[in-house]
Amino acid sequence: MAGKFRRYTNFKDLSFKYKIEVVVKNTIDVLKVLMGFLMSLVGLILWRPNVIFLKGGYVCLPVGMVAKLLRIPYLIHDSDVVPGLTNRLLAGGARRIATGMPVENYNYPEGKAVWTGIPVGADFGTVGVVVQRGLKKKFGFSETRPLLVVTGGSLGARRINEAVAEVLSELLKICSVALVAGRDQYHEMLPLKEKYEDWEGGKLKSDFRMWEFTMEMADLMKAADVVVSRAGATTIAELAVMKKAVILVPNARLPGKHQAKNAEKLVENNAVEAIGDEGMSKKPEILLEAVRSLMRSEKKREVLAGNLAKFAKGDAATELAKMVVREA
Repeated sequence: MAGKFRRYTNFKDLSFKYKIEVVVKNTIDVLKVLMGFLMSLVGLILWRPNVIFLKGGYVCLPVGMVAKLLRIPYLIHDSDVVPGLTNRLLAGGARRIATGMPVENYNYPEGKAVWTGIPVGADFGTVGVVVQRGLKKKFGFSETRPLLVVTGGSLGARRINEAVAEVLSELLKICSVALVAGRDQYHEMLPLKEKYEDWEGGKLKSDFRMWEFTMEMADLMKAADVVVSRAGATTIAELAVMKKAVILVPNARLPGKHQAKNAEKLVENNAVEAIGDEGMSKKPEILLEAVRSLMRSEKKREVLAGNLAKFAKGDAATELAKMVVREA
């Protein structure tokens, strides 16, 4: 059992009723943390592991607290450039700290932190032009037209979807468009699919295709010339390994603004383009212009992709495994 501490950057703008709900839930979850502490204490005394690997998130807090109390070595891993609250609380007692970004971006104790990167699936990797064209054909697109892949993650991102809907007719003059609308947003976006996605005899006749979600996400992003995405750390790691030109649209409402700070760090290194979530929502043409700029300049895409690839750690899973074994 574990409790979540709900924080909102726009808390003052929330309705009074919702503020009360947040306070009540946070109060209840304090009790859950205490219960989780007792459960962890019993479990770790009985089990007594040699080492514990904690990925962050509120579920890890009671386990890490008890591990420190019982002097069981533990390691933590941070994906985002901004450490989460749990990892900040547990960092002092951690034997080692693995980071998703270079260690100079963190304020962890010197000598503890190691840049391992973020593990990604084996199906993510770079492909040549011939394979890329074959993947475009696999999904029904023209092999010769540039392809834009837009994704807000498995659940979807409403503001990204709505911006694409507003400028889709203009985007299609520039490139083919693949939109992964997400499970939570797909049904709201069906009118767009009905209007623009055209099939004939089992063959895609239009330059637009929309999915709720696809298990072939790696192949779809490999096929892309430009990817528009949220700025989650794992997605960024996958795109870095694939060496893609990327436009990030960070969700600025998340606690700690970690997506925005992920994007800022990469923009500083000329590794991605980034556009503001709220600005794009008010003026979708911002997204259109960002895509148009990249699609018109192969050189610009190559520079961004090359710089993003510098943040890739293809052996991250192996390095983390070695770290855990060494501390066991």
